[in-house]
Amino acid sequence: MSDKNKKMEEMIDRPIRVNTHTNLLEIEERMYELHDVPNPNTFRNMFPYSEVPKIAFNDRVVPHDLPNEIWITDTTFRDGQQSRAPYTTEQIVTIYDYLHKLGGENGMIRACEFFLYSKKDRDAAYRCMERGYKYPEVTSWIRATNEDFELVRDMGMKETGILVSCSDYHIFYKLKMSRREAMDHYLSIVRSCLEKGISPRCHLEDITRADFYGYVVPFCVELMRLSREYDIPVKVRACDTMGYGVNYPGAVLPRSVQGIIYGLKKHALVPSEWIEWHGHNDFYKAVVNSTTAWLYGASGVNTSLFGIGERTGNTPLEAMVFEYAQLKGDLNGMDTTVITELAKYYEKEIGYGIPPRTPFVGRNFNVTRAGVHADGLMKNEEIYNIFDTTKFLNRPVRVAISNTSGLAGIAHWINSYYMLPEEKQLDKGSELVRRLKEWVDVQYDEGRVTVMTDEELYEKCTEVTEELGITL
Repeated sequence: MSDKNKKMEEMIDRPIRVNTHTNLLEIEERMYELHDVPNPNTFRNMFPYSEVPKIAFNDRVVPHDLPNEIWITDTTFRDGQQSRAPYTTEQIVTIYDYLHKLGGENGMIRACEFFLYSKKDRDAAYRCMERGYKYPEVTSWIRATNEDFELVRDMGMKETGILVSCSDYHIFYKLKMSRREAMDHYLSIVRSCLEKGISPRCHLEDITRADFYGYVVPFCVELMRLSREYDIPVKVRACDTMGYGVNYPGAVLPRSVQGIIYGLKKHALVPSEWIEWHGHNDFYKAVVNSTTAWLYGASGVNTSLFGIGERTGNTPLEAMVFEYAQLKGDLNGMDTTVITELAKYYEKEIGYGIPPRTPFVGRNFNVTRAGVHADGLMKNEEIYNIFDTTKFLNRPVRVAISNTSGLAGIAHWINSYYMLPEEKQLDKGSELVRRLKEWVDVQYDEGRVTVMTDEELYEKCTEVTEELGITL
């Protein structure tokens, strides 16, 4: 029988098995073979470069497949350090302690990855390992050399990240290789890692511009073969390096996030717990793409604190904490008040200025300025607050005072700033509120354009309460 006829027979006689997840009979998918093309496929129809990238559709929709367990991993000390001044060893250890507390005993923040290039990096990793925490696990990101593999093993790490760029942009233009050469090179590196007893985490760089079925799936099939041969997990990190991923149903590969996750599971047979999404925010889709990866079968989502990372940054860790809670209905042991502690630490100790309107952590994220909104907050804070921010973030809802705040805004500021109990709270009819409002109006009549600071309001409030003979 010719090879061609043999392949045809194999396709026709593929076995039918029950999918234990859906309880439906399914035909086994054919194995995808490497397309070792002579010229790079750069998908110029979608990425013309001289134009804005295109989002194309073929209306092929894949099913939701949310894993039983989903979690967060962290790259603050790796990708996060590629876009800012390096952290000191003490800062890394302190942040790691915070991440342990935030993730809780159930290990919702499953791992942190570290550089091992310098003595400072290694010292920080050692110090964090000495903490003895089960979670976050200390993992590494290294160059693909035997020397670095030895370093990982000597440090007692069980897992390391390895860069395995997968788009033709990288294979042909950066590595100057063919697809076959790149695949063979990567597989030899992974085998070397496995031979040293280390679990490799393969970072599929630029997956949203890669030939998914012509290169990514065949490569991942081989990774799974190596995993079975050595009986060691080989994880796959799908890296949306340029932020091209989209979450729209029916979008075509390689930009479809759900298509990528579905293909890794269904065709490359990578288990959910070995699939991780790593997104960038170039097109404002880092968070929604990460959530989509969870929804379609990836257990892990890679993040960095406050989204700090290359160019537009990574998926913010704090965002995925609340995405998890919305998807699963609980926090699974996470202590979300630590997010506020981390934000204060970054601003006061590290000197990093968090943009004031950043969700959950910016100083103005739950502050309202409009008078009509303040009036609503006076009646019921649920009207203009996303959830109980006092409970989850130790951040009471606040109002900022300006020329639009009105009597209600000033009353709300006094009640929240002085933490007045309900029976002592002031309303719009209070003389103190009226006097303070008159003073604020004068400031803006004289040309002020900025909001009032708490210090200014406190000083004036103290002056008026003394005149009125009242205490707060």
